[in-house]
Amino acid sequence: MAVRRIVPNLQVSDPEDARRFYADLLGLEIVMDHGWIVTFAAKGGSAMPQVSFATEGGSGTPVPVLSIEVDDADELYRRAKAAGVEIVYDITDEPWGVRRFYLRDPFGNIVNILSH
Repeated sequence: MAVRRIVPNLQVSDPEDARRFYADLLGLEIVMDHGWIVTFAAKGGSAMPQVSFATEGGSGTPVPVLSIEVDDADELYRRAKAAGVEIVYDITDEPWGVRRFYLRDPFGNIVNILSH
């Protein structure tokens, strides 16, 4: 037996808001859409299944519901600011080697955006 993927399932009121945020802003691809559930994935990417369990988000921050690694955190930060997305934790170079910021998705979830 081998785990092939791990997909967090977040309850939302309107999947269309997810499409605007996760596809339009973050550039994720819709890989499944049944109307009541929409699944997004990185375009052309493949990653080892991962899941994290934390008491805090690091540097005294709250635990985000998702961590999304991008190739350019600064560019996404600029796009999020321009779109009026709430920045919960400003862009920072962390001592463990990531550059990251937190933003709030349309459903109130805190999302960690990071680059190595």
